[in-house]
Amino acid sequence: MEPNIFPQQPQTIYGPASGSSTRTFLASVFSYMSTALIISGVLAWWFGTDMGLQAWLRHIDANGIGGPTMLGWVVMFAPLVLVFVMGGMVQRLSSTVMLGIFMLYSALTGMSLSTIFLIYTGGSIANVFFMSAGIFALMAFAGYTTKTDLTKLGSILMIGLIGIIVASVINMFIGSSGMDYIISIIGVVIFTGLTAYDMQKLKRMGEQVATGTETAQKMALMGALSLYLDFINLFLMLLRLFGGRRD
Repeated sequence: MEPNIFPQQPQTIYGPASGSSTRTFLASVFSYMSTALIISGVLAWWFGTDMGLQAWLRHIDANGIGGPTMLGWVVMFAPLVLVFVMGGMVQRLSSTVMLGIFMLYSALTGMSLSTIFLIYTGGSIANVFFMSAGIFALMAFAGYTTKTDLTKLGSILMIGLIGIIVASVINMFIGSSGMDYIISIIGVVIFTGLTAYDMQKLKRMGEQVATGTETAQKMALMGALSLYLDFINLFLMLLRLFGGRRD
């Protein structure tokens, strides 16, 4: 389940300034998220279209593209380690260090995602990206504006997320295309819902935290990481459903 990775006692603001504080906080969240997505996108395209760079990550020979190199394994698993570092050490790390880790995480994730350019056509990747962006924006707006408390929905979605992770691991050994299709459909539903849930949670945080503080910057970075993960996973699930594969 999603760990509570945010500071426990943010300074609360009351009165007219709270609306401005929320907007400032969310602007920081989306600024960090957008920067991370740009870094990931550029590196994914760069490593995915340059076979010289791709050879650093995967074995390439006369028979085609093989498994990961040693660096490829590092790039594959290092982002997971960095996520745990950010979440588990949020109280100890400075906001500057956390920003550096987040940018490194986005770079490694982009390199890891470069394989999609070997599997899917560039046109279908672009189409799915814009589809994902549209769905993400719609659900983020819904999460920001809705008066309904999405806390219970978030708990259900977290259980569903654990379920598809377990199912994905099992399917790595089974190799069922039908199960992969079902997992992708359920994944789209889950990450669509999580976008609205995380957005509402961040809005509430923005109403409590004092802008310009170290705590606010850390919370904004962790919020950007949450939305970044929602978007990337939504994109990958949609790509598995609608991406046009190379011949």
